[in-house]
Amino acid sequence: MNAPHARHLIDIEDRWGAQNYRPLDVIIERGQGVWVWDTAGRRYLDCLSSYSALNQGHCHPRILAALREQAERLTLTSRAFRNRQLPLFCRELAELCGMEMVLPMNTGAEAVETAIKAARRWGYTQKDIEPDGAEIIVCRNNFHGRTTTITGFSSDDYYRDGFGPFTPGFVTVPFGDIAALEAAITPRTCAFLVEPIQCEAGILIPPDGYLRAAADLCRARRVLLIADEIQTALGRTGAMFACRHVQPDVFVLGKALSGGFYPVSAVVSSREILGVFRPGSHGSTYGGNPLACAVAREALRVIQDEHLPARSAELGEFFLAELRAIEHPDIRDLRGRGLLIAIDLKVPARPHCERLQTLGLLCKETHEHVIRIAPPLVIEREQVAWAAGQLRRVFS
Repeated sequence: MNAPHARHLIDIEDRWGAQNYRPLDVIIERGQGVWVWDTAGRRYLDCLSSYSALNQGHCHPRILAALREQAERLTLTSRAFRNRQLPLFCRELAELCGMEMVLPMNTGAEAVETAIKAARRWGYTQKDIEPDGAEIIVCRNNFHGRTTTITGFSSDDYYRDGFGPFTPGFVTVPFGDIAALEAAITPRTCAFLVEPIQCEAGILIPPDGYLRAAADLCRARRVLLIADEIQTALGRTGAMFACRHVQPDVFVLGKALSGGFYPVSAVVSSREILGVFRPGSHGSTYGGNPLACAVAREALRVIQDEHLPARSAELGEFFLAELRAIEHPDIRDLRGRGLLIAIDLKVPARPHCERLQTLGLLCKETHEHVIRIAPPLVIEREQVAWAAGQLRRVFS
């Protein structure tokens, strides 16, 4: 708790806001780079980055300038009319992904839903799957969003409880098990939807070669490989995409696509796949709006100009090495790629996150026993060392 005024604000939120989150009791008032300040003026190092939406750091000045310039000119046209930012955004993002076409949306869940619609229609029009019979294979412990369709193929009972009935057409296999994937494919299978690293499940990393084998299998069986890179792309794992040298049929992107300034997401794919949409078959009033596109274009330039994937690779390796020097009986495992790191505990993680908060480091538990470490990619080596020092204090 940071001040009497903060307690008052927390009471208001708890009284008037739906209780669908359990945040730490710190009220963040401003941020810059890797740092945030609460209402009492206390500074914290942000080691969550809004679940990887802030790869470029808080309030990056270049993205802020792009937002201001566009906001003073034009914010929204709807897709009933064209705007000058959308075509440039589509071209730049498609080229970055090595693809041919972009369909912009707003949130990550919307982008996943868009990819599902595209895959199903592709299955009916290109693979001759019987009407309403298409199936999409997903992985156990997946997290692709919270719409009713996506919640329906979650393997977490807590996410599903009380929200049925759910949309059919999804088959679940264990994450990282290529034999299970192969056994699940049938003539009705149109796509395999997978996170290269399962972030919300606790930073679960598949065996080496899994994504390559999955891509080869999908290609051989004419199944679309859909990579949900909403949390893992754009430098977070030490490469532009966590898929690295594997080219999926469809990228699903969001979060850092706007550097934390505005909800922007996109599905990026080939003309064959996204070409299944026709006017009226899918849309969004805000999807592809000029403000979003201007922000996203600058957010992508920042990632490339500041070499954030390479920074993530270098500093992530350093961070993991610092953490591996900690010996404590409560630590079960350490794992990560780039600046996406998990401290897997044998005990609940939240008390450790609350202690870290008192030391000026903001982290959050995931799946009860994992501390997720994911600072903005603009972090400096000295700041990584300081963060590791606070973690050593907690586990001393």
